[in-house]
Amino acid sequence: MSNAHELVRGHKRLLSLIEHALSEGWNVSRTPGGHLKFVKPGLPPIYTSATASDHRAERNARAMLRRAQRHATTAEHPVQEGADYD
Repeated sequence: MSNAHELVRGHKRLLSLIEHALSEGWNVSRTPGGHLKFVKPGLPPIYTSATASDHRAERNARAMLRRAQRHATTAEHPVQEGADYD
């Protein structure tokens, strides 16, 4: 696995996203097409552009990572019908 600085390749806006993902346990790599691939065991891979021109691209990618983790957590602990949660 590469470190965050190698994955950035001149796109400094991506550094905080990659560091955040690594700290949350995601493995980050580049695809042959230059996109970033975020992988975490038990979750589907997430892809994002490495050269996003939108100023919200980093926030959108972080949101995708959070949603994937939240979805996996709720799938592990589904709400049971008729259960008393009081």
